[in-house]
Amino acid sequence: MSNKERMTEYWRKNVRNLFILLSVWFASSFLFGILLVNQLNAIKIGGFKLGFWFAQQGSIYVFIILIFVYVAWMNKLDKEYGVDE
Repeated sequence: MSNKERMTEYWRKNVRNLFILLSVWFASSFLFGILLVNQLNAIKIGGFKLGFWFAQQGSIYVFIILIFVYVAWMNKLDKEYGVDE
C-alpha cells in the first residue's frame, strides 16, 4: 500500500470517528435537550427532570467526555498509521 493510499485510509477513518462523535453530541444536545425534552421530563433523577438536566448540564458533560474519547481514538489511529508524535 502506497503512502498516499495509507493517508487516504487514515483520513477516511478520522472522518468516520468525527461523524460518530458529532452524532452523539447532536443526540445529547439537540434531541435530548430540545426535541425530546417533554418525554424525558417524565423521568426524574435527583429531583430534577431528565429533559431539564440534559438541556442545562447533561449535554455539556457529554461534550467533555467526547473530547477525551476523540483524543484516545486519535492517539490510537495516529499510532496505527505511524503519524504519532
